[in-house]
Amino acid sequence: MTSEEPSHWFEPLADHLGSAYLRYSFTKGTAQEVEFLCDALLLQPGDRVLDVGCGPGRHANAFAARDIDVVGIDIAQRFIDLARENAPANGRTRFERLDARQLPFHAEFDAAISLCQGAFGLVGAGDDEAVLAGIAQSLKPGGRFAISAFSSYFQVRYPQPDGTFDIDSGVHHERTVIKDEAGTDAEADLWTTCYTARELRLLTARAGLAVDAVWSVTPGAYERTPPTIESPELLIVGRRP
Repeated sequence: MTSEEPSHWFEPLADHLGSAYLRYSFTKGTAQEVEFLCDALLLQPGDRVLDVGCGPGRHANAFAARDIDVVGIDIAQRFIDLARENAPANGRTRFERLDARQLPFHAEFDAAISLCQGAFGLVGAGDDEAVLAGIAQSLKPGGRFAISAFSSYFQVRYPQPDGTFDIDSGVHHERTVIKDEAGTDAEADLWTTCYTARELRLLTARAGLAVDAVWSVTPGAYERTPPTIESPELLIVGRRP
């Protein structure tokens, strides 16, 4: 796959958004999320982390600032370029344009993350299984993972006025307007697959991963809260046996 070949509907959106992506409110909780995940995933300086769907590198670079080695992959070259530009000078990050459905790594990482629908949840329900299989393949035995997903419970409980949630597929569709760095508008369609806690447990188990917990989370306020219908996201954590 070359950098000139769009292969997913999200790439033109990322090209338009650029660094304006980091203006969205949900990106402001990076420090809290990384601190929480370092504890939940038992991360230490020198560990290797795979960030699947890293976007412009906000989590990957925050982990690297803690002397954790991170490989970030994303399907959008624009986001990979931004991640590289914002990387800390300690050389602990590497960013590559890769398709999360076709991860090439084998037992290389102490932990893997896929957060904020950067990959898992963005590629469609069937392809989400390929993402999970790739994460399982990438982890060392005993390696840990953390994956977030939009909650189907929340979508039903709190319908969004500008979106529709398809009960049959579990996909939320939204027609919206996104702005680039200069404030120029562009209309965009967003499709995100949502899950229940049970579905996440079943899918990760099918990928050969052991589930330790599923928590309800809000961006910038990750905590060990049992699943409820009041939080927009679910965070599933566990390990490769």
